[in-house]
Amino acid sequence: MTALIEPVSSGSAEAGADVVRKADTRRAQIAGIAYLATAAAIMALFGFGSGAGLSSSFGLAPSGGDPYFWTVPSRGTAFAVAGVCAMLGGVQLARGFKRRGLVTVLVVVLFAFAFLVWAARGDDFSLVGMLQSTVTRSIPLALGALAGILCERSGVVNIAIEGMMLFSAFAGAFVGSLFDNLWAGLVAGMFAGALLASVHASLSIKYQVDQIISGTAINIFALGITSYLAARISRENPDLNNPGTFDLWTIPVLGDIPLVGPVLFRGNIYVYLMLVLVPLVTFALFRTRWGLRTRSVGEHPKAADTVGINVLRVRYRNVMLGGAVAGIAGSYLTLGSVGGFEQNMTAGRGFIALAAMIFGRWNPVGALGAALLFGFAESLQTKLVGLDTPIPSEFLLMAPYVLTLLVVAGFVGKSRAPASVGLPYRKG
Repeated sequence: MTALIEPVSSGSAEAGADVVRKADTRRAQIAGIAYLATAAAIMALFGFGSGAGLSSSFGLAPSGGDPYFWTVPSRGTAFAVAGVCAMLGGVQLARGFKRRGLVTVLVVVLFAFAFLVWAARGDDFSLVGMLQSTVTRSIPLALGALAGILCERSGVVNIAIEGMMLFSAFAGAFVGSLFDNLWAGLVAGMFAGALLASVHASLSIKYQVDQIISGTAINIFALGITSYLAARISRENPDLNNPGTFDLWTIPVLGDIPLVGPVLFRGNIYVYLMLVLVPLVTFALFRTRWGLRTRSVGEHPKAADTVGINVLRVRYRNVMLGGAVAGIAGSYLTLGSVGGFEQNMTAGRGFIALAAMIFGRWNPVGALGAALLFGFAESLQTKLVGLDTPIPSEFLLMAPYVLTLLVVAGFVGKSRAPASVGLPYRKG
């Protein structure tokens, strides 16, 4: 009997491996064709779309510094970028790249650069300002994505990040104004996010309510309560919605590095929190016992329970920790950006953060890269207003949300979420 079964089992394994190889070859061919199509688009839109003899100037000095520019020929640069993308596409079709994801990111960056060269043709454009805007706009998205990773890596879906951010934005503005202390507002934002996270954890883990319904209810509650309280406060005590914002801090030496220094090392506390939390969470998830337990609970909770891990406690702790990180993200909107609370000021950023989490494959570094991409798309709507581009401003306004739909549609089926995410755990 064993002799009869083994050939069938071996043949099935080989057939499965063959299917996987064919699927990977097909994806590699599609990627190569996409690179070539990108090259053709760059050449047609940004190469021939730029007048002969025009040049693009990019400002490399921070605001207030001595101005200096990097000037490149508009049409020639577009053709050169198109040539690089075409070369990458040819290599991909011929033999393929081992790290196709990195090559895809490179092609996207090249396309964005060609677009900026085309947009700045015959004009000058502050590249440092663009990068600074990209980083600052990515802060709530990156922190929100981290909150989602902390929750979903332990097996709990958290679509309530939008509500946690909104509630924390209000709490941060209110407490910061009440005590005239921005640090108190930041701490209050963290506690507000953790408070709503505790509600979500109780409903999802203890009472085993559907996690999507629980998150949706929290989002609706946060929108309603903050809108009501903000209207009352603005009418009766407007001084309680005027906390101000954190000052910019320049790190000595690092802040003087050309291009990189003004972008990464001349920001407020939230920039540095993002730069610290992303590697910290990455290390904790993949290099510590806590991270191993978190990932095991998210992948196979029954096996984790068998070896003595308290599954429910791990999930409670991670959801609360994710809520605190979402609270930091929400408080940024009031204490790090606007300086006051506005109704529904998150404007869907919590859901964009979830898309960044998916795009980053539930990895903090990947989520940061996705958040920067979304931040770049969002900053376009303000930075290109003064340039001569035929793109309607309405299209630029919807660019981040269109990108969100494309990412979710293109990557939900390809990115593998933790195996037990969204599934309640029942002991026994």
